[in-house]
Amino acid sequence: MYAYIVMDFWHYAAALTVLIVVLWRISSTVRYWIKLTVFCIASIIFACGPIPLMLLRPRDSRNALIPAALLRSFGKLLGLEYTIDGHENIIRDSGCVVLINHQSLIDLMILAYLWPLLPNSTVIAKKEIFYVQPFGLASWLWGTIFINRVKPQDAQKAINKTGETIRTRKARVLMFPEGTRHNGRTLLPFKKGAFHLAVASQCPIQPVAVSRYSFLRKNQFDGGHVKIRILPAISTKGCTSEDIPRIIDETYKVLSENVDQLSRERQQNGVVNGEPKSG
Repeated sequence: MYAYIVMDFWHYAAALTVLIVVLWRISSTVRYWIKLTVFCIASIIFACGPIPLMLLRPRDSRNALIPAALLRSFGKLLGLEYTIDGHENIIRDSGCVVLINHQSLIDLMILAYLWPLLPNSTVIAKKEIFYVQPFGLASWLWGTIFINRVKPQDAQKAINKTGETIRTRKARVLMFPEGTRHNGRTLLPFKKGAFHLAVASQCPIQPVAVSRYSFLRKNQFDGGHVKIRILPAISTKGCTSEDIPRIIDETYKVLSENVDQLSRERQQNGVVNGEPKSG
């Protein structure tokens, strides 16, 4: 009886495997959901797997270097290639607020590439994330700053505390000013939170532009090439809350122009969906 059950299991497993392979070949929608699901699962495993090592130095940004390295390697298996320019613009003598255009869940790859380049990096997350275990513990161990977004007074306290961290530890807070994922032709309007943080800490803003994900469309997830550009700093020294609208406009303009330029360069260099354009 047991032998028959085992045999049936393997028959069903083989049939399911064949079905998945066939659907993978003929359906871009199936490929999209399989790759996205596998990416999410792998990201969680890479984040949580090194927890025993992270416990040796809690609240240290270097704890995220192992997950970042694993994710970069995994991205190559998915056909994702990244190039970075603008290293000379990296702020060296102070902390800063790093602002990146936000397109998709796979922006985690952008963080994985920037983390080794920007020492003392951290991110901000709502405190509910901490209770999603074991990912919450991993996030805490690499120094994520958890805030209560429901209570404005608590959020303001967190901003002030984060500003102090930026000044004293020369921390770099990586943020997506659009506030939500968007893969359209233009950037969404920027939220003010990141700019309040930069002004409160009197630290510069480090804009980082990422080319559009032409390989990632509705129900289509192909291999592709992504260009990342680290842009010159935008100073907030001496600025107050009254200057925030002007700083937002300046940051939006420089990010928008460079996202457009990087996307054009990628196409002009003959890279479409990760493959050279046919002649």
